[in-house]
Amino acid sequence: MRLPLTSRRDAGPRVVPSRQGGTGAERGPQRDRAVAAMETVALVLDEDSPLPESTGDVEELARRLRGHIGQLGAVVPPGVSALRAAQQLASAGVPDGYMPSRVHLVKLAEAAQALVAAVKAHGMVPAKPMRRRRWWRPQLNVLHGSVFAVAFALLALAASAPRA
Repeated sequence: MRLPLTSRRDAGPRVVPSRQGGTGAERGPQRDRAVAAMETVALVLDEDSPLPESTGDVEELARRLRGHIGQLGAVVPPGVSALRAAQQLASAGVPDGYMPSRVHLVKLAEAAQALVAAVKAHGMVPAKPMRRRRWWRPQLNVLHGSVFAVAFALLALAASAPRA
């Protein structure tokens, strides 16, 4: 049995109804990085989870674990010993061969697990990404009304102009 590497929550943007009656894409709520890292670690270290079948699956899991290590490494204080070891493991590539690649994957998962424990031990909350300023978007009726008002003003101006 093969487990999907992405959960339904991470699969993509949510489709939500827009104000104009259509549908649009909206980003879901920002997930806690430590929780996301633990979900990926569970894919590797859980007793119930099967081993990755192909080298592509191993590389995908390794890429995700490297990403979690990078995100958590930005929040952990620099003096933590788990950070240095995790960064060294993350910088190494996935070795060739069935057994060495799986061993490397388990070591990456254990390093990510140690970083999550360090984040929780220091009581640090991962920083939320900066939000861009959202400009006010007028509704369609406001735009129609403004165009009508400008056209009506131009019509009144043209009608009041002397004819030559």
